[in-house]
Amino acid sequence: MSLTITDTSSAADPERGRSHRRHPTIAEKVRALGEVRIGALLLVIATIVAIVWANLPESSYHHFWETHLVIGLEDLRFEFTLHALVNDALMAIFFFSVGLEVRREFAIGELTKWSRAIIPVTAAIAGLAVPAIIFVLFNLDSGQAHAWGIVISTDTAFLVGALALIGPRAPGRLRLFLLTLAVVDDIGALSIIAFVYTENFAPLPLVVGAVGLAGIYLVRYLQRGRGPIYVTLAIIVWMSFLASGVHPTLAGVAIALLIPVYRPDRRDVEQALDLAHMFRQSPNSEYARQAANSLRESISINERLQSAYAPYIAFVILPLFALANAGVEISPEILAAAAMSPITWGIVAGLVAGKFVGVYGASAVLKYFKLGDFGPGLTLGRIAGGAALCGIGFTISLFIVDLAIDDPAAQNEARVGVLAASVIALILATIVFRITDGRRSDEEIGAVLARPIDPAKDHTYGRPDAPLTLVEYGDFQCPFCSKASGSIEELRANLGDDLLYVWRHAPLIESHPNALAAAEAAEAAGLQGAFPQFSRSLFSDQDHQLPRDMMRRAEELGLDVEKFANDLRSPEIANRVQDDVLDAEAMDITSVPTFFVNGRRHTGPWDAPTLARALRGEK
Repeated sequence: MSLTITDTSSAADPERGRSHRRHPTIAEKVRALGEVRIGALLLVIATIVAIVWANLPESSYHHFWETHLVIGLEDLRFEFTLHALVNDALMAIFFFSVGLEVRREFAIGELTKWSRAIIPVTAAIAGLAVPAIIFVLFNLDSGQAHAWGIVISTDTAFLVGALALIGPRAPGRLRLFLLTLAVVDDIGALSIIAFVYTENFAPLPLVVGAVGLAGIYLVRYLQRGRGPIYVTLAIIVWMSFLASGVHPTLAGVAIALLIPVYRPDRRDVEQALDLAHMFRQSPNSEYARQAANSLRESISINERLQSAYAPYIAFVILPLFALANAGVEISPEILAAAAMSPITWGIVAGLVAGKFVGVYGASAVLKYFKLGDFGPGLTLGRIAGGAALCGIGFTISLFIVDLAIDDPAAQNEARVGVLAASVIALILATIVFRITDGRRSDEEIGAVLARPIDPAKDHTYGRPDAPLTLVEYGDFQCPFCSKASGSIEELRANLGDDLLYVWRHAPLIESHPNALAAAEAAEAAGLQGAFPQFSRSLFSDQDHQLPRDMMRRAEELGLDVEKFANDLRSPEIANRVQDDVLDAEAMDITSVPTFFVNGRRHTGPWDAPTLARALRGEK
């Protein structure tokens, strides 16, 4: 950095001279709780209600869910039971959301970079295979070995909710690891449902479904009116899958994989802001409609649909599914039969032991051979806790019970196994997290630089072999980071080739809403060799960091503006910034600037003389 700012009065006071992460309000905590935990809580409540209902004297549970519904006109009619309506229709929406997440991860998410994806992908594949093998070994003589699909999948909703409840502090990388694993896990489960548990296949309706899917793909090219067309074609595809014998929930996945996904184009965002400004100056319905449409279109339909459906799936569809499928009849006789059943024990062993051995074992092997990018915070201890959580197979496990097993008594034994395995997995994960994370004291967290300096990846200034190193985690919208850049320039001038300085991103988006966009813009400029110049420009004018300002800076610096705009939308840029953010989270960095002097966290003032003394080991 070459921006000179001589005012270092704030640097003398380490508390006053930093921007701190804003603590969330009670309302924000409640909203966060609702997003990740209440859905899982509703699943638990629905499960308990289903079990109690199924075990009431003269229970109406099974009779209720076998109620028949008829939809249609004259000869064109569809007949469902309530149970089938939930499992075939409502669950198609759930699998649609799963497909959207799969599509997003492959397009702009964690699965775009192989070094990052190899760990959860390998762990997921092992986590599919090992449980299936264990189940088959338990059921070689039971006649139910073909039901191995029950133990292959992890319940993503329960996984995320449980991680939020019992997981470690700062679980960012573990959460990404488990979510990516769950996506691959879902792909495996959906493929097995399609190829193993589909009967009475009729190809002609599937041809109609294929035409409908082609139409869904082409809808993206329409300028307007896409919503009703998507809905109409989706219904046609779903009905075609139902008529073909392929499980209709897979229609939801097939549709989702054709929905476009992309990161927002900064020029589209800028246009939306201009329209909103016009509406503010001259409020009328036309400007309001244009501004609303422009804002909506700047976000891909994939992400809009995920946001729109998420509450209904978490708070309605999955609890209804649990209510319709978790009604296990419990009596001494049934529990005794389950305790002796190879189906029950195969499910418990497959989900609890199989998932743990598969996920943790594959990760440990990759760690041993140094394959893939684990990153700070993704320790084998934390992976062990996550691997235990993967034994919660609930939703898809119960779903496959109905597909794979015809005998009601065997179904009951299987459901007992699924519920028991989910409880055991949760308890085991809690114990593992308490043991592995309890070993570290608060003083140890973040005391040492978690990720070594890598000149090929980091933004470095100075000789790679310099004897003194200074790493800064900062935020381009933070005024104290701007002032610190003056101290850094003075320090570099005084120490010369003896100092290697490294900049890493730690945008405090709660306090600085434009900081993340500024970091990504600097990275996009870096792809054209202009990271230092763009950074200086951001620090010199922190009041102008909107999308239009980023494009203007790129133009002023002589960058290829078209390439700059395209790079801003690339997953490479987002993942590069996210790496630094996750490192900062793993080291409990809650204020910026935060410095690491020769690999150890600096806690004093950050004026140039103080940093120089710290670098030389002087007091």
